Amino acid sequence: MTETSVEAAAAGLGPFERWLSVWVALAIGAGLLLGNLFPGIFATLAALEVASVNLPVAILIWAMVYPMMVGVDFAALRRIGDRPKGLIITLVVNWLIKPFTMAALGVLFFNVVFADLIPRDDAQAYLAGVILLGAAPCTAMVFVWSNLTRGDPTYTLVQVSVNDVIMVFAFAPIVAFLLGVTDIVVPWDTLLLSVALYVVIPLLAGLLTRSRLVSKGGKKAVDAFKARVQPASIFGLLVTVVLLFGFQGQVILDRPQVIALIAVPLLIQSYGIFFVAYGAARLWRVPFNVAAPCALIGTSNFFELAVAVAISLFGLGSGAALATVVGVLVEVPVMLSLVAFANRTQGWFEASD
Repeated sequence: MTETSVEAAAAGLGPFERWLSVWVALAIGAGLLLGNLFPGIFATLAALEVASVNLPVAILIWAMVYPMMVGVDFAALRRIGDRPKGLIITLVVNWLIKPFTMAALGVLFFNVVFADLIPRDDAQAYLAGVILLGAAPCTAMVFVWSNLTRGDPTYTLVQVSVNDVIMVFAFAPIVAFLLGVTDIVVPWDTLLLSVALYVVIPLLAGLLTRSRLVSKGGKKAVDAFKARVQPASIFGLLVTVVLLFGFQGQVILDRPQVIALIAVPLLIQSYGIFFVAYGAARLWRVPFNVAAPCALIGTSNFFELAVAVAISLFGLGSGAALATVVGVLVEVPVMLSLVAFANRTQGWFEASD
């Protein structure tokens, strides 16, 4: 993969998306610094909870998730039967493979390979975090990756819409099952509350907002609204990262290698899932403008949801929350490398249906 191909892929991103890992790294540094300078402030913020939901973080997560949900067009579900191969691959990878391979890799690395490097309690917490990432397929950033591979935008929209509908019903049971299998206690009431707060309600709010915008000005009105609220989404993500690392500051400073250890199974999972989906699409003769997005949607994660649920289930200062933020840190470089690879290998596929 050449430097030129990676730069070409990055050129299609806005300044936030292109440098997301840099912004997240800066937010991590700010969180570590502020957490050690002002521990009392962070303790006060952590205490602002209702029913195990931290209120400041809930507001920030909503700021992240709501703009994405406005972009989901459920009218696209009417085209669910058009060209089903790519959709089938996406759904099989997202819901029948990805959560389970992520859990297996987490167990392998945190409980076996890194057993002498990570305390048992921390290992279980990191395992819970990567399980949450593995069970949350991407929503918003998929449109960026699809655009960079010149994917079919309508088909990508169908894929995202179908995944969001499934996520409402499948996310909580899959997470509960995998956490239970790995002997991590599952507070079902908190898990269901998290899904309602961070998936169902934002999805309904986004649907209502989109409907009103379309009735007034069509798709242009939707795009203009999303552009106006995008800064709130960026702000929500970065401040959440600052809070998370503010609470994790002392742990990380004592054991800085923990970030690299968490990243290992996440990197293996990302590249492995992409090549499973991409290879299946090639074998099934799926055209490139569908094959590339269908592989990328399974590789990317809805990290905003994973972060929110990790905080709700295990707390702001938990290893699970830390693991989900490491997922944010590694995602963009990984996805850009895969976008570049896909663009270089599009000759393996048919041009279109």
